[in-house]
Amino acid sequence: MNANTFCGMKMITEDMLPLFKTSDRLVEDVSMDFKRYLMHEIDWNNRLICIKGARGVGKTTILKQHLKEAFGVGSDKALYVSLDDLWFSRHSILDVASYLYDHGYTHLYIDEIHHFGRNWQLLVKNLYDQFPKLNIVYSGSSLLKLEEGKGDLSRRLMTYELKGLSFREFLAFEGVKEIEPIGMDELLVDHRKLAARITSGIKIIPLFERYRESGYYPFYREPGSGYGLRVKETVNKILEVDYPAVEQVSQETIMKAKKMLMVIAESVPQQPNMKRLYTELETDRNQGLRMLSALDRAGLLALVPPKGETLKNLSKPEKIYCGNANLMYALASRVSIGTVRETLFFDQVRKDHKVAYSGVGDFLVDGQWTFEIGGAGKGFEQIKDVPNSFVACDDMEIGIGNKIPLWLFGFLY
Repeated sequence: MNANTFCGMKMITEDMLPLFKTSDRLVEDVSMDFKRYLMHEIDWNNRLICIKGARGVGKTTILKQHLKEAFGVGSDKALYVSLDDLWFSRHSILDVASYLYDHGYTHLYIDEIHHFGRNWQLLVKNLYDQFPKLNIVYSGSSLLKLEEGKGDLSRRLMTYELKGLSFREFLAFEGVKEIEPIGMDELLVDHRKLAARITSGIKIIPLFERYRESGYYPFYREPGSGYGLRVKETVNKILEVDYPAVEQVSQETIMKAKKMLMVIAESVPQQPNMKRLYTELETDRNQGLRMLSALDRAGLLALVPPKGETLKNLSKPEKIYCGNANLMYALASRVSIGTVRETLFFDQVRKDHKVAYSGVGDFLVDGQWTFEIGGAGKGFEQIKDVPNSFVACDDMEIGIGNKIPLWLFGFLY
């Protein structure tokens, strides 16, 4: 093979050629039929963009889709690379950036940034400072603590977080129906009209049941082993690969984290006895809180703070759920339908709203709306004297008054 090879209008060295071939192949193969909500929220003109999110939610697809949409396949302006590529066992991403910069490239898309290790922020800062005409878009685990570590990125960086599929996106992905996201104010006031319009011509309840068991991660449509097994594999990779890459954790801590997930997946929603939980995990309060925080950031757990507290200054969560309902079905031999319902509500609402423990109902949203979660027969007994209170009901196609179908909260994003 010649020392230099032409690709597009650029001459590519033999050493760099595998990266360009991989980038072209992956970008060409990515489907443009369905695009996640975040594609339209990102300001792609920023010079430094971070897309973070739990493993399996579709960050890689967004990187490749934007490159394909903005530059096309075989571009001589943009390159996609993943730091878990074996190529980087003998090469540096700084060398790649230098090569691109010298050859007139304008965009570098970096996947799996956390595979660089705990100095990943310093790497990004160096890329940004040393190559001022290079736009950098990178993805990484939601475990990343963007406010910590070496290198202050706060003045340079625009960060976006990608969640798993909402129920609204699931319907679009399945080709059932495409609906624009609904704001919370509109949902609470006009839920009957909205539900009637959405359910026209479709049976919404069976679709919602499918979604809560196996519709959160976009890879549910990929061929191969069963979805539940793939979810378990995703959990293992988060705990065994991503977690140690950004936190100083031992194998013993990883095993404790797995044990915690299994316990929570099968539990009935209740205020946790933290002392008992830490005893079961054979850990102390400080290590236990760090573990809970890491698993929440990773999307494996969802911590509900007390009223008036945030997760950043959390001393003790009021409730602990799995990160999404699909995790429950994949990890537990049996699930509590009550826990599934609360998990669904919390997961779909907390993306754009502050959700805390109510103390009266199940959740307090944005400090003003109280919600009780239950089945179609759920009443207002627990919240009858609470202003701005609502019941989110499962197994209900169209609500009435302040009783709103649970599935409708899956249209918030």
